[in-house]
Amino acid sequence: LNPWDVMLCVSGTAIACENALVVAIICYSPALRTPMFVLVGSLATADLLAGLGLILNFVFQYVIRSETVSLLTVGFLVASFAASVSSLLAITVDRYLSLYNALTYYSERTVLCIHTMLAGAWGVSLCLGLLPVLGWNCLHDHTACSVVRPLTKSNVTLLSASFFLIFLIMLHLYIEICKIVCRHAHQIALQQHFLTASHYVTTKKGVSTLAIILGTFGASWLPFAIYCVVGDPDYPSVYTYATLLPATYNSMINPIIYAYRNQEIQRSMWVLLCGCFQAKVSFRSRSPSDV
Repeated sequence: LNPWDVMLCVSGTAIACENALVVAIICYSPALRTPMFVLVGSLATADLLAGLGLILNFVFQYVIRSETVSLLTVGFLVASFAASVSSLLAITVDRYLSLYNALTYYSERTVLCIHTMLAGAWGVSLCLGLLPVLGWNCLHDHTACSVVRPLTKSNVTLLSASFFLIFLIMLHLYIEICKIVCRHAHQIALQQHFLTASHYVTTKKGVSTLAIILGTFGASWLPFAIYCVVGDPDYPSVYTYATLLPATYNSMINPIIYAYRNQEIQRSMWVLLCGCFQAKVSFRSRSPSDV
């Protein structure tokens, strides 16, 4: 057994277990139906599928050796991780809108916007996952292979370019969010004629949290995306594994950042797992801008 494949399978198992719990909590709690939790549910579902894809890839690689199965598994992984990254972008857009249009955030238009974003994200992700299955692969032309077989160089270049674009959009939106948060804190300080320590701490905490979110996302995916562009298929496969494994950790960290830190999900989790107390969660939950 290749130890790298074992580590990817272990990572996939942890990812699947973490995100399956989040999906179960959101499905179990009728109160968690706000736009924020719809987006978190989409992210958890995508990461759950990615974790299952890593497990299936390990099983089929050592139990069922087939080119068709290999293409299906790779396509499944591409679609799942693409949906995960797209859901992260949708969450970022939603956070920006919840601050920029705070007065109209809780409206039917917001719900329609969220559903449209998610439909587009999953539709594009599905198309990207189908490309290798529909023939964009290097099974019959090994010179066209990329560092991720059986994907072609042009295929991984497209995926990497899409990631860089999403990363830049998220970076821009988070910078705008930081500006809005700082401006709101300054306006409150002017109304009270001085900048209290609590305002400073709250602003600093919000900006720090946004930096951690974006930093974690970039640190997880950037090495793999860059290597897909500059790497050569003749390079040792250990380089591909060494950059791909940290990318999977993003799906492991996402539930902690976007779900388990939320108090309403924590209440629902205790009810689901222990039945210790009756959760009283209002329908109008906190805005995703609460960081």
